[in-house]
Amino acid sequence: MIAAFLFILSLFSALSPSHSQRPTDIRIDCGATEKSTIDGIEWLPDTGYISSGTPKNVMTKDLLQTLATVRTFPLKNNLFKKFCYEIQVVLGRTTKYMVRTTYFYGGIGGDSNPRPPVFDQIVDGTLWAVVNTTEDYMNGNSAYYEGIFKPTGKNLSVCLAANTFTDSDPFISSLEVVPLWDQLYNSTDFNTYALSLVARHSFGFSGSIIKYPDDQFDRYWEPFGESNSPSLSSENVSVSGIWNVPPVRVFTTRLAKEQPEPLVLMWPPASLPNSTYYIALYFADDRVSTSSRMLDITINGITYYNNLSLTPTGVVVFASQWPLSGLTNLTLTPSTGSNIGPLINAGEVFQMLTVGGKTLARDVVAIESLKQSFHNPPVDWNGDPCLPRQYSWTGVTCSEGPRIRIVTLNLTGMGLSGLISPNISKMTALTTISLKGLEILHLEDNRLGGQIASLLGNLKNLRELFVYNNNLTGQVPSNIAGKPGLNLRVTPGNPFLILPQS
Repeated sequence: MIAAFLFILSLFSALSPSHSQRPTDIRIDCGATEKSTIDGIEWLPDTGYISSGTPKNVMTKDLLQTLATVRTFPLKNNLFKKFCYEIQVVLGRTTKYMVRTTYFYGGIGGDSNPRPPVFDQIVDGTLWAVVNTTEDYMNGNSAYYEGIFKPTGKNLSVCLAANTFTDSDPFISSLEVVPLWDQLYNSTDFNTYALSLVARHSFGFSGSIIKYPDDQFDRYWEPFGESNSPSLSSENVSVSGIWNVPPVRVFTTRLAKEQPEPLVLMWPPASLPNSTYYIALYFADDRVSTSSRMLDITINGITYYNNLSLTPTGVVVFASQWPLSGLTNLTLTPSTGSNIGPLINAGEVFQMLTVGGKTLARDVVAIESLKQSFHNPPVDWNGDPCLPRQYSWTGVTCSEGPRIRIVTLNLTGMGLSGLISPNISKMTALTTISLKGLEILHLEDNRLGGQIASLLGNLKNLRELFVYNNNLTGQVPSNIAGKPGLNLRVTPGNPFLILPQS
């Protein structure tokens, strides 16, 4: 039933936000080496947020500073491996963040790769979107993707990864992470869903994109449609009373019918995949009159809302889960008895994404500690260790079902150096099953040093531990050497490792 998906908000003047200054936005100029300030916004180099990839200058000249450099990530031997920016978030002050990624290829692939690659982008454990900027680039434009996500931990991970269609190195020009007030888009359960922007338009507006400082959250409102109406006054609009806090400027233009007849828009302009969507439509009547402007709204012939009364202070009508597929017909019709033509000022559409979940926190802490103990961990050991499932960390396999645990850790022959962290014992689900039906932990053929942590003997399911051909020292703990049923191999190699006396 469509009606079950619909939520209506009129005016919320009593809900003006009482927030202190929000946490700092993070704007990252990928591949840059120095800070910069553009239109009052500080941009940071990306070296403090990622440890892999290669910074490059694009070949195109006379660009915006944030498009002049990129960071690329090697495709070779890295199919379905993710490379992640790690952004520290302020827990407890906000629950969701706007994430925007921007891409401009700029000929970085040379003559052998004239077109930008297609690849995946991921936030935490959620597969966000397939990045395909070819059409925009061929038209000389950059492309951006925007979404709203709730972090699953102390960091928000924004990752790029090659998929089976990727034919050259994935890249990124800039990354922005902006905290949002809790009231924004608050009909969405961000523990279950994320929002991926499809369209955000200011109707009847023909100028450049409306953004910061007009929009305090720096959302982009693109122009849509031409209007013959003069610029309207917005002095009566109360955006603080509209939960999503659109910028006042979007209410200075409109698309309208002067006569009481339907206003029909093909909006959003692109054909949409079959999915559910968050839709928000914004209106403000530009007349001060005793007679009310009343609208009936349909989407693809389905009633969205009837008898909507527009006011000079502003109104938003939104649906949190509305099914759409293909092209969309938005029709605004004067309600029965209304002799005033319809209008609309702005609109937003997001695709609803089911979030991917997260790996059990205890396992994450343990494997992060193991990562820190290595001098040269695998390059894709960033983001969620298990999710999305096709992008789990190299050497890591995870359990199925809603409670996601690390059950396989096979780091054989990866050339690792460093120590074996005792925190590995906290991964109590580590039960790697080999073809022989044995539970296995393989760390052989690396350059690991230090002592074997006795806590490894606490892994109840551990039945095979191979650590040969490393540089381990000290005595093998007795609870490991004497563990019943454990197949322990510490040689060859490890010349300074001492087995307990039998």
